[in-house]
Amino acid sequence: MPLIAPGKPIPDFTARTADGEIVKGAFLTKGFTVIYFYPKDDTPGCTKEACAFRDLHADLLKAKARVYGVSADDAESHAKFAGKFKLPFDLIVDEPGKDGVPPLAKKLGAWQEKSMYGKTYMGIARIAYLVGPGGTVLQRWDKVKPEEHAAEVLEAIRAAK
Repeated sequence: MPLIAPGKPIPDFTARTADGEIVKGAFLTKGFTVIYFYPKDDTPGCTKEACAFRDLHADLLKAKARVYGVSADDAESHAKFAGKFKLPFDLIVDEPGKDGVPPLAKKLGAWQEKSMYGKTYMGIARIAYLVGPGGTVLQRWDKVKPEEHAAEVLEAIRAAK
């Protein structure tokens, strides 16, 4: 599916966190919600991005924002990753279905063609959405620099208030 454009409502979805909490797109109507997709737990870029969100988590909470990280890793991998780096936000389990595609990544446009060393393949792209009160996408980041991304998101939240 295509990426969700700013100004459009976040599509309804149902997902679960590594702790078993159910997250529904329809619930994202109060405060701000950050949904960021990353390729894999405990890899260099993904760790930098997660730790940047961790380091700004108190400021994000003050801004009334909730953060969800999403990858195709299972709950056990997410729990280890979150524990190792003391991540204070939820990680959504987006395990691939029978077709090999993670359903939330597909629904929100993060399942994309990628390339590495001249080889193309399908995978989760590093993208993020800022969803505002009412469930509308306020901003989307398609090319994310892991070290800088959390600060960009926080600035966008502050600007939207």
